[in-house]
Amino acid sequence: MATKSAPFHSRCACEMLEVVPLVMRSIHNNMRSTHSHDLSIPQFISLGFLSRHQGSSLSDLTRHLGLSLPTMSRMIDALLARHLVRRTAHPLDRRRIVLTVTPRGQRLLHNARHTTQIYLSDLLSGLLPRDRSTILQAMQILRPLFSPAGANNGNPPG
Repeated sequence: MATKSAPFHSRCACEMLEVVPLVMRSIHNNMRSTHSHDLSIPQFISLGFLSRHQGSSLSDLTRHLGLSLPTMSRMIDALLARHLVRRTAHPLDRRRIVLTVTPRGQRLLHNARHTTQIYLSDLLSGLLPRDRSTILQAMQILRPLFSPAGANNGNPPG
């Protein structure tokens, strides 16, 4: 934990390192306890990424999740076996394989997002309106900083 004498941006960074894993663990625990969609967090993130970036390659997905290619390949094989993802040749480059979310995968993703959003909404409802507003504003500020289109692509400068 950063001390009060640390620069403010360093204290913000330290707080993010402490809080983001707690948020992700809470989401993970909720997803496991509901069993309504039977997805791991990496599968949930993968389906979300592929839904937003239809036609992405395994390498694109690997870079997004920060997993190794063999690990990502095993996860995609599992999603393929469940008919949640489809693997096809790229229409212009037959050597390239593209991944798309199937209609079944889209439904499962929608249900998982909906269930998780309700869970988070219920948690946040206990906060004061001004605190919810602060969280919303913080998320809107952080989104472009960490999005792939962000100035540093989510990587530290240097």
